[in-house]
Amino acid sequence: MKKTLVLIGSIMVTILLVVSAGCTTPTTGSNSSAGTPATAAGGNVSGTTAFPTNLPAATPFVTASGIGESGIQQVATKGDKVSVYYTGTFENGTIFESNMNDTTPVEFTLGNSSVIQGFEEAVMGMSLNQQKTVNIPAEKAYGAYNTSLIRTVIRNGPIANTTFVEGQSYYIHDRTTNATSIVKILNVTPITVTWDENNPLAGQNFTFTIKLVKISRP
Repeated sequence: MKKTLVLIGSIMVTILLVVSAGCTTPTTGSNSSAGTPATAAGGNVSGTTAFPTNLPAATPFVTASGIGESGIQQVATKGDKVSVYYTGTFENGTIFESNMNDTTPVEFTLGNSSVIQGFEEAVMGMSLNQQKTVNIPAEKAYGAYNTSLIRTVIRNGPIANTTFVEGQSYYIHDRTTNATSIVKILNVTPITVTWDENNPLAGQNFTFTIKLVKISRP
């Protein structure tokens, strides 16, 4: 991993070369760093908008009893710490991430924005041991693709002699805001470098199959 500092206006950023040029794993926001549905939001998060009505709703189904130890059916609500197994796919059916075969489920707290909005909303209201499949639009995942996040930077100072590769991705860390995001190099000249600050998964709609296996309350 190669590290260098870049001065853009009054903003000093750190660039870390990503070992793999492809980033296929999904956090929230339009140009945050990539992670999983249970990854805390990072980077320059612009937020999300309302759930569109043009995506078909999936029908949830119960796979086991949702009755807790107290004899009362447990339902996930805001503030609960939940444990889930999930599989995420693109619109073409390709699986981009799954922990269904892992021994340990993913844990997060509902309401603290530690997962993408659509994923959290899908888990909210689920019963213990329920499994369901939901469609999550880009607006509730990693945001719509934003052309204004394509930037051309003058190659002076620390990056004057840095070797950039078109199509490769880099992490940039803004020391002013302490935000980290991934950029993809689009064009390189002796004078400038043009990169794309959109999240690698911006503009993508997803389908998630989610199984809720544990609910813990403070």
